[in-house]
Amino acid sequence: MPDDLRLKHDADSRREAARLFEMGYGYGPVASMISLPQEAVRKWLYTFRAVGLEGLLNMGRTQAKYSWELKCAAARAVVEGGMTVVEAMAAYGVASRSPLNRWCKLYREGGADALRPRPKGRPRGAGGKSAGMTREQELERRIKRLEAENAYLKKSIALKAEKRSRTARRRSS
Repeated sequence: MPDDLRLKHDADSRREAARLFEMGYGYGPVASMISLPQEAVRKWLYTFRAVGLEGLLNMGRTQAKYSWELKCAAARAVVEGGMTVVEAMAAYGVASRSPLNRWCKLYREGGADALRPRPKGRPRGAGGKSAGMTREQELERRIKRLEAENAYLKKSIALKAEKRSRTARRRSS
């Protein structure tokens, strides 16, 4: 059983798979030899070819961070350069197919700007204080909020009155 419970297979299995890959076996025979699913071993083969044994053994421990330039270059090589995803993984040192596939999709849809990093965290809502508001703007904002609150209360009172008049009619009938 692996030490890190997030990983399904231990480092010894991956090490044995890498040894068999070096001997020239493909993912199908390796999966049979070490009794693991072919899909997992296929991903290991791509990772092994891209980043070597060390990357395969460290797989799942840390999440790699890639620069914007590397993302653009790798996506451009696949989308415009005709390079396969596996070749681009090896050439640019990307450890997994899924981020590279995502970068290619974003690159096709929005170009290099679509790969730029976005701000993390929850966006500021309308309730947050806006910096640099003048006194007049603050008062206008307060007036709008109070007018909305007043309209809400009037509507609530009207609905309650309507409900009371309906129940009064039922009782008298």
